[in-house]
Amino acid sequence: MTRDTTRRAVLASVLAAGSAGLAASDAADLLDSFAPLSGEAWDAADRSLPETVESPHGAATVARDEFGVPQIEADEEPAAYFAVGYCQAFDRLFAMDLQRRVMRGRLSEVIGEATLDSDEFNVAMGFADAAAATWDAVAETRAGPLVEAFADGVNAAREDLPLPLEFELIGYEPEPWTPVDSMLMEKQISWTLTGSFAELRRALVADRLGSERAETLFPTRYDHDDPILDGTETRLSEGTGAESLRGAGERAPNLEATSNVGGGADPVDPELTDWLSGFESPTGVGSNSWVVSGEHAASGSPIVAYDPHLSLQAPPLWYEQSVDTPERSVRGATFSGVPFVIAGANDRGTWSFTNLGADVLDCYRYDIDEAGDRYEYDGEWRPFEVDERETIPVAGGEDREVRVRRTVHGPLIEREDQTVGVAWTGHTATRTTVAIEAYGRSEGIDDLLDATRNFDLPTQNLVYADADGRTLYFATGKLPIRRTDGEVVDGDRVFDGSAGEGEWAGFEPFGESSWEGFVPFAEKPHAIDPDALSTANQRPIDDPIHYVGVDYATPYRGARIADRLEGTIDGGEGSTDPDFHRALQNDVRDGRGPELVPELVAAVRDRDDPDPPLVDAADALDEWNYRMRRDSRAALLFARYLPKFRERVFEPAFSDGGLGESYYPSDWTLARLPDDDPLFEGRSRGDLAAAALRDALDEIGEEGWETYGDYNTTRAMTHPLGGEAAFLNYDELSADGSPATVKNYRVESAVGSSWRMVVRPGTDATAVLPGGNSGDYFSEHYDDQLRRWLGNDQRPMPLGAGGEPAVRFDPPTEGSQ
Repeated sequence: MTRDTTRRAVLASVLAAGSAGLAASDAADLLDSFAPLSGEAWDAADRSLPETVESPHGAATVARDEFGVPQIEADEEPAAYFAVGYCQAFDRLFAMDLQRRVMRGRLSEVIGEATLDSDEFNVAMGFADAAAATWDAVAETRAGPLVEAFADGVNAAREDLPLPLEFELIGYEPEPWTPVDSMLMEKQISWTLTGSFAELRRALVADRLGSERAETLFPTRYDHDDPILDGTETRLSEGTGAESLRGAGERAPNLEATSNVGGGADPVDPELTDWLSGFESPTGVGSNSWVVSGEHAASGSPIVAYDPHLSLQAPPLWYEQSVDTPERSVRGATFSGVPFVIAGANDRGTWSFTNLGADVLDCYRYDIDEAGDRYEYDGEWRPFEVDERETIPVAGGEDREVRVRRTVHGPLIEREDQTVGVAWTGHTATRTTVAIEAYGRSEGIDDLLDATRNFDLPTQNLVYADADGRTLYFATGKLPIRRTDGEVVDGDRVFDGSAGEGEWAGFEPFGESSWEGFVPFAEKPHAIDPDALSTANQRPIDDPIHYVGVDYATPYRGARIADRLEGTIDGGEGSTDPDFHRALQNDVRDGRGPELVPELVAAVRDRDDPDPPLVDAADALDEWNYRMRRDSRAALLFARYLPKFRERVFEPAFSDGGLGESYYPSDWTLARLPDDDPLFEGRSRGDLAAAALRDALDEIGEEGWETYGDYNTTRAMTHPLGGEAAFLNYDELSADGSPATVKNYRVESAVGSSWRMVVRPGTDATAVLPGGNSGDYFSEHYDDQLRRWLGNDQRPMPLGAGGEPAVRFDPPTEGSQ
């Protein structure tokens, strides 16, 4: 793109280049489909930061590295975070406003009727009220003034600078940013990682297929030998010392919990269940993180490697920033709208998070009176704590009125006269923002542990290492201890709320919780100074003291990471370096291959009527090394065979039960179904496998794919407006990896490694984003890391102040307004 042409010509030519079949002369017509254009649309083509900005919070400077990462330096913390807010708004204001609107249920106000379902859900869930309660708790802490300064910086940029192009495309201006909006981003992140209605689906499966079938197809525990902890690690005592985890992991007698798949109250209506499932985390959300002690690093310093698997889009979810003040020198990734680095490093340590898979949401059935004004609870009829109507504005349509009702447990969600109550730990005041702010100032493991006590939500696997050589694993977040009639029970069921089942003591939705009925801090899964440890969303420990959850990932990634770490560090001291860990992040061996391919090859070769294309495909798979590489034909065959095999095995029984493919069991279960399983009654597993391979060949032929990279592309990484404004999407490039590989990529759900970093605390660090740090389409940093990300070609992530300042933030001069 030529920078010295007129702004209108620039925009028109970019639109033409990015929109298939669109002539430059027709570019304005495309934009007119969003909103009438004004001069501000053309201003968006050359937005730039001013040289000086007036800051009510004091002096600061901003330098930009070669990848557009703001490097902020200030003598006072509020001045630094005013500059952080200004930079985030410059780079990501549309993404910030979009997520805010989603969580507040205000998307239809600018988009129209297409987003009404989302708005109805988010209004009913009351995320905005939960964020307000959280801000009341955070405002009086050390983090509070910094969040306020951040909001001031966002609003200064909103007022000073031309708005990003997307606002003109849709035709609206964003409202001022508030501290509550930043707390709302905490709720959004937490919901993405912990918002699960899995118990509704389990109850429905048990009702439709029978409890015995449900227990077989959806085990609450995968039978494998690769938990995060093996039980020999050192852990905290409730005092100040440490004790061996072995022997301390036995459940106390009064904590013996019961579990019954799909048990409890009657299942929720399938239409409501399916509707709610549409607002859960995207399929495959997870992460990898691991640490090795200095004993196994060539430098003698521990190393942490991290890649979180979240939604992939343009721009990326993560935003990279660096902040240098007398109190902290911290660099890493945060989410747009969140002031503090969430995953990164300071000059003393480094920290990362993977999803714990904890069960922190429960569903309740209630008896409700005919008028819908009261519900039965604790032997009496109670009015709903909140019973009001809320209006959702709709652009170009009729406004929608939503009835908002809440019980002692939390929101009551309603759909077509069907209801279910929800309790979620994120509905109360949480202090995770306080913890994250403190991480940036931490000077060692003791500071980290103190801060982690405030890490209420989301529930995560924290992996940490510091410059003193200390390492740490800790399960963060509040874990409910559920009780029915005084007895502890697991949470994998729908509870009868009217009968008082599944109570959480000390939980106050939309207020301040005492958390008295939750797992004590020292009794959460953790390890002090582990020698080598990896997490990939598998269960944390074989014999937990308390119920944590049942929604753990299949162990393919976890087993592969553990195997490679063990195989390398067994070589002796100093056996790894950062290059080894980056190479491990690039590992594309799919553990499902050796479990499923040999039986498929045998099934094809055992046929009485050899089919040459099938035999050729089976031969290719037989010679395959199980690597999901973009240039591999066998990887393509396997990737398209698996969904066909799932469908042939599960579809008949699940369809008869009125359950679609979203209810199908995992590939771990599929690989272990015996030949005499009832699903194979009247048909053989081998015949189904061969037929599925034929289905895959037909699809591959119709699509014209030759290798895995023809199918597995970045086409899924779209901009939120990419359907109507395709020029905003990233280029479509071939990619490696699969849902089961360490180098994680899921083209079907647009989920994968959303940030990668490798850090030696106190020394060097590298990182890469899946796209670029800027959300401004016209910026050179919009997608300048995309190809680097595909190859995991990480670039330096240094600490400290940047180069020549590009922006100076100055206090107001005397007499200025």
